[in-house]
Formats: sequence, structure tokens, C-alpha cells
Amino acid sequence: MAGARALEEIIARGGTERFDITVFGDEPYGNYNRILLSNVLAGSDDAAEIYLNPRDWYADNGIDLRAGVRVVRIDPFAHVVHADDGTTVRYDKLVLATGSRSFFPPVDGIWLDDKTLAPGVFGFRTLDDTQAMIDFAERQSQPGARVLVVGGGLLGLEAARGLQNRGLQAGVVQGGSALMNAQLDDQGAAILRRLVEALGIEVHTGKRTTRMLSENGLPSAVEFADGSRLPCDMVVMAAGIRPNVGLAARAGLTVERAIVVDDQMRSIDDDDIYVVGECAEHRGQVYGLVAPLWEQATVLAEHITGANPRAAYHGSRTATKLKVAGVDVAAMGVKGPERDDDEFVQYSEPKRGVYKTVVVRDDKLIGATLVGDVSKVAFLMQAFDRGLPLPPERVSLMFDIGGAPDEAGGAAELSDDAQVCNCNGVDKATIVRCVKDGQTSIDGVMAATRAGKGCGSCKGLVAQIVEWAADGAVSQDAAANWYVPAIPYEKPELMQKIRELELHSVSSVFAALAPEGREDAGSKMALASLLHMMWGDEFVDERDSRFINDRVHGNIQRDGTFSVVPQLKGGVTSSHQLRTIADVADKYEIPMIKLTGGQRIDLLGVRKEDLPAVWADLGMPSGYAYGKSFRTVKTCVGSDFCRFGLGDSTALGIAIEERFQGIPSPGKMKLAVTGCPRNCAEALCKDLGVVAIEGGQWQIYVGGAAGAHVRKGDLLTTVGSPEEVITLTGRFLQYYRENAKWLERTYDFVPRVGIDRIREIVVSDSDGIAADLDARMQKSIDSYRDPWGESEEPVTPNQFRSSLPLIPLPQVPVR
Repeated sequence: MAGARALEEIIARGGTERFDITVFGDEPYGNYNRILLSNVLAGSDDAAEIYLNPRDWYADNGIDLRAGVRVVRIDPFAHVVHADDGTTVRYDKLVLATGSRSFFPPVDGIWLDDKTLAPGVFGFRTLDDTQAMIDFAERQSQPGARVLVVGGGLLGLEAARGLQNRGLQAGVVQGGSALMNAQLDDQGAAILRRLVEALGIEVHTGKRTTRMLSENGLPSAVEFADGSRLPCDMVVMAAGIRPNVGLAARAGLTVERAIVVDDQMRSIDDDDIYVVGECAEHRGQVYGLVAPLWEQATVLAEHITGANPRAAYHGSRTATKLKVAGVDVAAMGVKGPERDDDEFVQYSEPKRGVYKTVVVRDDKLIGATLVGDVSKVAFLMQAFDRGLPLPPERVSLMFDIGGAPDEAGGAAELSDDAQVCNCNGVDKATIVRCVKDGQTSIDGVMAATRAGKGCGSCKGLVAQIVEWAADGAVSQDAAANWYVPAIPYEKPELMQKIRELELHSVSSVFAALAPEGREDAGSKMALASLLHMMWGDEFVDERDSRFINDRVHGNIQRDGTFSVVPQLKGGVTSSHQLRTIADVADKYEIPMIKLTGGQRIDLLGVRKEDLPAVWADLGMPSGYAYGKSFRTVKTCVGSDFCRFGLGDSTALGIAIEERFQGIPSPGKMKLAVTGCPRNCAEALCKDLGVVAIEGGQWQIYVGGAAGAHVRKGDLLTTVGSPEEVITLTGRFLQYYRENAKWLERTYDFVPRVGIDRIREIVVSDSDGIAADLDARMQKSIDSYRDPWGESEEPVTPNQFRSSLPLIPLPQVPVR
């Protein structure tokens, strides 16, 4: 994040005219908001939503991005960096932004070797770490599966809460006596502990972890220095971070706690090497919060571009407002009095989960702590950072008694340079300027300035500043209801325009309907899905409108390989298919064969260039496990074999899958058919589920979910035949496809529209559109083509090529 912010500041000062810029990144992505990884783990954000600058941004700014390429050596004398792919790049100026890595305390049993964590053991630092935890948690299907998180700081508590949301029993182990001891005193930590335990998360303090025990290659317990043990099925190490300084140390730069820099953010050993972020040590301080890193990035950019050669960084006062496992926490400055004449005001209400302190010295706020109630945080942060005069009644710093402004008044009292969004370094003046320039909607201001786009804790204050700056004339953001960001129409009107103008390709939609015909990468996939749904065979598929999964018809994995998921209709297979799958796995050295919860067989770790040959040898249709589309129909064994079966769920599931296979939609669609109310196929928690009941009847449920969000589906109707099930299934899916927002799953769509309204349209045909829905669904069905059955030749020469040759450009690498 710090390196990318430095790039943005450099570009804003004309840096692309002065330098050719090369960026090396160890991770194979554009840069993303690491603060929001806990949201991804909890399931409240999708990984795609936390990117700050996607890979297209680098190309648009003429930056040579080497994603997934690690720099292994710097030669400061030759001004050359050496990468692990064998390339070398000469530089005139070098920026090191290597950040931090997870710290793993010495615990026996957590390592397979010097670099590989044991199965079931995870760090929590990167997007790959997060996805690995999610994957492992989803495989822990046994009731009561337990995760232990070693580390009781912010990261550990967030990991525990996120994995608890994934269905695991979570516990936190802290070596010290208190949670978040770096930010909170003992009383504040005790109240936080009560709040965390009330969420169902176990807390164990004063426990130094010494050993992990395993059974069958997976964690079974952790052991502590006092000899006690706790059982577990998964272990997350969140015991802190350490600056990544190995590259700098090997290059001969001065390293103490981190890489030592001067006030211009240059290494004290080399004026051509700059350092920014958590790997930089300035005047003995290493900063782990975002706001100081943004200040560093600004000074670096001013100096390296020559925009202000006198720019200097003098350190930062750190204040932070967080939401820790759902609990509001704010901390700034010292935790308690340090001199006899320090004023200390403390308020504690454990039953309500509220704790507040302020520390005043020489009539200036030098510290404050808030747990559970952060309503006064805006004024306190301003007073701490800017030295505002304090009310004589110090208790009014905590409560609206008088003297200090209330929250709304606090927005007006903030100085122009007061930092509002710590995550993205946005001050009040920037927000006010955005409003004065004509943007008067809260969402619009947030999009334009990035304020509130980090952890989200400042959204309330951003809204108050917008309202104040607009004199109360806050407008509704019209774009909030657009189907895609680049085209100013809601979905029904957009579809009408597309039909009227007969727009059959994504590029034609942009040309006809987008302002000035501008294309937008973030809108392409949604438009491609919409056009495919509307036009069927007449849709013109443009390859650059697809994400990588859709371009190669496979799900990309974190190591850059792909999964191949052949279709097994209703989860039914044959000995011939199983032999074929085994032969293909052996031939292409596929490292993992996985039986999934959706009754499919995943072949994981397939190289991109092998995909066409793998599918050709399989000779099976695609199971569409990678797209925003109809995916699978899970079934139980039904009435043929099960003594409880009331209906032939297997045959009906296969019939549904054969009819609706692969059709695109706003979000992925998972279905199930179960042969009796015992619900072995979990039909009640699918996008659409069918349950056989007594009397040869079938119940149809819609809007269920069993992922990060759990929701029982609503009963749509009960019918008397499989044919009626298939008809109403198609009608509901088509209504959802035509009316849902992009990426809106049925478990959000059904409550939003209302099951009664959906029942009126789909079952009772109250609006007289049932026949049209059926006809449009049939058009989509008729247009379906198995992507691996059409042609064995790639669409483009590079479609299945792993990478293109890299041409070194001798300029400004950012590591």
C-alpha cells in the first residue's frame, strides 16, 4: 500500500514524464487494501472489492508492472536490481517499499521445513494467506471444528472473528495478560475481553505457546509453557509483524529496527535509494499505521520528482480508530498519566462495554482511549493532533455535557488539514473542496477522494463533513443505482436501451451509452453477462470483456495454476469417467484431486498451457465452476436406493442441470434437489432448492445460502410434478437474471424484492409476463455451447500461454 501510494504521489507530480517506472511485486496482483483482509476473511467483502489499483491501472499510467516477480538482490554500485525470474533492471532512483512480514514465534511443530508451514497452520498478512484460511475453514465441515489464534492484538482478534463467521469455534491465545496491550491499559483490555467473549470467542491470556501437536498430518492441540493444552483443528499465527529488511541488509544499507532513513525518506547510505512504509525507520520510529505512511509517501514524491526539494518528514503523531471484532476502539498517544501533574479522567461501565480515558498535560490532550463508545473521537483526534484548546470541564471530552462540540459540531470545528480518513490519508479540506466542486452526494465524495474506502470507521464523519460543506443540501448519488459504474442507467432502462439500439457487444454499449464513449474495465464483465443473457446466440463475445477465469474457462488458483471441473450431472458418475479422470491426472501430473461439497471432482493445479489438452483428453463437458452462472445441482440418492426417499431427486436434479447448464447470471447459482424432508442435499440453503414431500409433491425454495452468510430459503410454492418444478425453476431464474443487481446473489435479491411479490410474478403470473420469461429463458438455453466442445484451437495465440517474455526497462523499480 505504501509503495503504491508513493507511485500515485509521484504520478500526480508529473513523475511519468520524468521517469520510466518499473514496479516489482512479490504478489501476483495489483495493490490491495491490506486493512480490509479481515473483511474478506469474514465474508463481508469479496477479494475483488479491496483492490486499490488493479493491474490495468499500471498499464494505463505507462508503468511496467512485474507482478509475482521477487527482487532478490540490489547492487547499489552498479544501480541494478536482480529478480528471481533472471531479469536485471538498471535504475536511476530506487524506491524500497517491502513492508512487513508475519512474525512467527518459536513454536515446535508449526513448520514442515524452513519455508513451509505445516498443513492447518497459517499466517495472516496477505491475500493468499486469507484465501488459504478460507479454503481450509470451508473444508473443516465437522461440527465443532476449532481454530486457535495465537496473538491477542488487532490482527488476532480480527482473524478469530472472521473464522468464527466461517462456522468455526474460535479461541484467542495471548502470551501477555491483556488483549491489545499496545493500545489499551489493563482496564480497557478487560472490557474489550468481555465484549469479545460475549461474541462467543474464547480468550486465553498469560499463555505462551510452545508446541503444536498433530494427528494425521493436521493440528490436534497446542501446548503451553505451563504444560496445559487446548484442542484445535486449525492454528493461525498472528503474533505481530517484522519489517522486511533482508534485501536492504544484503545491499549494505544501514538496518536497525528497519531501514534507517533521513528526513527526505532516503537511505542514510545512498541518496539514490528511497524507502517508504513499514520497512522504514525514521528518527528511531517505525510506523505500522497507514496515516504516517501516506505522509512519508508525499515527502518522497515531492523530493524524488523535484517538485519540492526542501520537503521533509519530521515524524507523525499516531491516532487510530478501529473496529475490532465488531467492537469500536480508538486510541491515541499515551495510555495513562506519566507525570505527577498529568490530568487523568477515566470512565468505566463494564456491563455496557464502555471504557474511556483522557490524559491532559499543560492543557493539551496527550492521550485518549475509547472502547465501545467512540462518539467523541472526531474532536479528540483533532485536539490530539492539532492541539486545540480544551474545555475546562475535562469530562466533557467524553460526554456531551458542554464545552466540547458534539459530533456534528465537531465536523465544523475540524481544521482544514485535519486528517479524516487515516486509511487513505484524506483531510477535511480535500472533502470540502470535492463538495465545492459540485459533488454533493456522500457516495460520490467517497469515490472521488477515497475517504471512507479503507476500514470504513470514518464514514460517519465523512458524511457529516459533506453535509456541513453542502449546507445540508446533500444529494442522492444517482450512480448508486446504475447497473455498472460507467453507464448512467439503472438495469431496466439499460436493457431497454440495449434492445432499442440492438447493441450486441460490450464495446458497442460503451460507444453508444457511456459518456464520451469511454470504456471502463470494471464494467465489462457485468455487461458481458447481461448481453449474453439478453441476446443468446446473437451476443458478440469480445475476449477483453472477460476476466481470466472466463477467458480460459477455468478457475485461477493462488499459485497461478487453474482448476478443471468436469460436469458430473447431479453428482452422478461412472467407472469410465473415473478412469478417464485418473488417467488425465496422471498424464498431466495434476497435484490434487478434490471431491467438493457440490458433488463434483476438482482437478487442481493445472497449468494454463495444458488446459486445452486436459479437456480434450477428458472428453467431458465443463461443470462451470468458474463463472457467474448456473453451476451445479446437488442431489441425494433419492427414491431408487434410499428407504426414506419420496421422490426421484437424482433424475430431477440431472434434468434441471441438463436444461440450465452454463447460463450466465448476475451471480453464481447453486441448486439442489433432495428426495425427502431429511434434506441430505441441503436444498433449503441453496439459491434454488427442491424437496420431495408426501403425496408425490415437490416444494420449491428460493434465496437460501450456506456460505459466509447463512439463510434458509423462502418457500416459493408446492407443485405436483417434476415438469412443473422445471418450468418454475426456469421462470424464477430468468426473473432473477433480469432484475438482480450485478453480483447480487439470490439470498439478497429475494429479501429485497420480497417472496410474496416473487410468488405473484413467477407462480401466479400477476403481471402477465410468465410466457415472456419462459421464452427468454428458452432462448438462453438454446444458445448454450460447451466452451470446450466448440473448438480445440485457442481463440487468440496467447489465450493459453502462461506469460509473455519480459523486456527489462532501465528505470525506477519500486520493490
